[in-house]
Amino acid sequence: MFLIYLKSALRGLLKNKRLTFIHIIGLSVGMSVAMLIALWVFDEYTYNRQFPNHNRIAQVYQNVTNNGEVQTWTNMPYPLSEELRSNYGADFNYVVMSTQQDDHLVTIGSEKLSAAGCFMETDGPDLFSLEMVHGNRNALTDPTSILLSESTAAAFFDGKDPLGQVVRIDEFPEVKVTGVYRDFPVNSSFNGLDFIAPWQFLFSNIDAFRGNADPWRPNFVNVFVEINGKASFAEVSARIKDAKLKKVNPQLAQKKPELFLQPMDRWHLYGEFNDGINTGGAIRYVFLFSIIGICVLLLACINFMNLSTARSETRAKEVGVRKTIGSKHSQLVLQFFTESFTTVFIAFLVTLALAQLSLPFFNGIANKDLHLPWGEPLFWLASFCFMILTGLVAGSYPSLYLAAINPLKAIKGTFKAGRMAALPRQALVVIQFAVSISFIIGTIVVYQQIQHAKNRPVGYDREGLIMVPRNNSTVHEHLQAVHDALIKTGAVVEMCESGSPATGVWSSTSGFSWPGKDPNLSIDFGNVNVSHDYGKTLKWNILQGRDFSQDYSTDSSAVILNQSAVEFMGLDDPVGQQVTWWDDKMRVIGVVENTITGSPYEEVRPVIYMLTGYAGNFAILRLSDQMGVQDALAKVEDVFKSFDPDQPFNYQFVNEAYSYKFGQEERIGKLSGFFAALAILISCLGLFGLSIFVAEQRTKEIGIRKVLGASVLGVWNLLSWNLVKLVLVSLIIAIPVSYQVMHSWLLNYTYRAQLSWWIFAIAAFGAMILTLAVVSYQTVAAARANPVKALKDE
Repeated sequence: MFLIYLKSALRGLLKNKRLTFIHIIGLSVGMSVAMLIALWVFDEYTYNRQFPNHNRIAQVYQNVTNNGEVQTWTNMPYPLSEELRSNYGADFNYVVMSTQQDDHLVTIGSEKLSAAGCFMETDGPDLFSLEMVHGNRNALTDPTSILLSESTAAAFFDGKDPLGQVVRIDEFPEVKVTGVYRDFPVNSSFNGLDFIAPWQFLFSNIDAFRGNADPWRPNFVNVFVEINGKASFAEVSARIKDAKLKKVNPQLAQKKPELFLQPMDRWHLYGEFNDGINTGGAIRYVFLFSIIGICVLLLACINFMNLSTARSETRAKEVGVRKTIGSKHSQLVLQFFTESFTTVFIAFLVTLALAQLSLPFFNGIANKDLHLPWGEPLFWLASFCFMILTGLVAGSYPSLYLAAINPLKAIKGTFKAGRMAALPRQALVVIQFAVSISFIIGTIVVYQQIQHAKNRPVGYDREGLIMVPRNNSTVHEHLQAVHDALIKTGAVVEMCESGSPATGVWSSTSGFSWPGKDPNLSIDFGNVNVSHDYGKTLKWNILQGRDFSQDYSTDSSAVILNQSAVEFMGLDDPVGQQVTWWDDKMRVIGVVENTITGSPYEEVRPVIYMLTGYAGNFAILRLSDQMGVQDALAKVEDVFKSFDPDQPFNYQFVNEAYSYKFGQEERIGKLSGFFAALAILISCLGLFGLSIFVAEQRTKEIGIRKVLGASVLGVWNLLSWNLVKLVLVSLIIAIPVSYQVMHSWLLNYTYRAQLSWWIFAIAAFGAMILTLAVVSYQTVAAARANPVKALKDE
């Protein structure tokens, strides 16, 4: 029986090639979108879940009160790990401290390379279940050892046995490779970790650690734990809450630090906090694109439903004959479902090809490395369920509707779908276009918000600025000589040194006070250590007072404040005011316009600038516009190499670094635009198909009207107006709904664009133009056809 149904379905598909083509293209596009989004969602949802004990691993976070609000920090003071082991050890299988993943200079013989790594306590490999390719997990017990990732070992030693090889990290003593671990998964927080070295090695080679009189003050390490399973994360969090508070000095105790555990499964998806409360993170985009995928697939299914039911009059006689010769209602339902599933199966084959071809483009937009897992049984099982679900959704309404046709009317040829029968179809068209128009509006708003933030004044001139990271003190020790040599080349017009990049603030301080400060107020100001020419290099805007200058020896105890700091401190006349930084008396010499160093969508934090007394992390240069960029960079590299030949010359343009701040929103905008375009394509395919059937059903009517003198415009209006009305109704629904949704989305940003009327006008105008273009293609052709051909059999 199934073969009979299948043969009948194939004959029907071949008989109506144009309709079949529209069905397959619409379904395959919708299914491709759903498949790509499913791959992306799966990748996001499985982030960090490849670790065997991921459900018991957590990172210690802290909530601290600063500037009148609760902030959530991931960095900890390094004594915390030993405190947790000693006094709370019953709750943990492992407590591991680690520095953050950072770039380091690796020396192998005479070769200098850059690698990302961290310094971790000895239980780290066991905590994260490192899969060892060479050596074993306990290798870090040797403080002069180092573990390399598999790809890093291959790159460093070109196929040679890495075990026993000697390398140097930065300017520290040499260490020996004692193990090689399998690379961490791409969708994990440790992706790209090239090496792991012992924490004890770092501690023993940095005097500042061992000689720190108050080791609980600086927060610069991460602490990871594995709970033993006897208690939940919440219960352990409650027990360790005051572990830091009990150890810090009275001034830091004002911040009221409270520790808690953030489970590994939530690091990526739930990484955002507001006033100490976990407000979400990447999970909102998982939900968003899941909804988009479902909506686009439903649009494709709606196309199938509409076009299938629109043919009800042409298939009425077939149904009547089948019922007359004894076909049961259930058999007809199965027959039509077979047609649906056959179409879906063919569309799925096209979907696989489309998805494979689209993946490089999709990966580029989404910043992912996704692929179709052809060899995974789970993928094929999910695909089978996906096809069944799509077939059921797409085929349910047409199958039940067509199988219910009255056989007597069908045989007599008097069956007409009627106005009431068209209502569900019209409602589906309205829903289809309302969703598509909402996608368009949402995409425009996202791009407007990005552009609004990009146009925000940054407080300095980014053009021609480059940042050169430094891992040693050589440039600092010869700063004036390096400066003069760079200027002499003609490639550079200004040069300075800074502890933070021009686009960020890497350090903060709570030890800052001023006249009138509430002694109970806990603060956290950004703190940037700079050289004298910092302001001149960045071309920042001085609002009051003056810049740092070598002409004033007293500037070693001077500070410059940004506008946010002045406003927070409540100083009416800040220049000349004496302030205190820990125990040092400082004097305010200037106020500068806020510079965007954090998110361009948020308020600027208070920042203090002071002259550096130690090596900065960056040399910042302004290139001359009188020389080509490549020539200028070559001359700059020569100068740096002449002073520090062992340090690789790396650089980054400030414009490029600043653009990264928009990365997530731009990815969302591009993905939304991509899916919105496909949603519109699917909707237009459905509209095109409906216009074909409208024209076919009214062929004789058109012929009669033309014989009686109707114009092409009159016939076009007759055929198109009903479809255009449906799109107008869609606009009435889509505009207020999308306004509310996008208004709520914009509220997530402090610095946000306004929802202007022109956004909705563009979406409405675009939707109407597309509708008219799609509908007119077929209706104009029908209006211009020879009426004799339509009436010759009358």
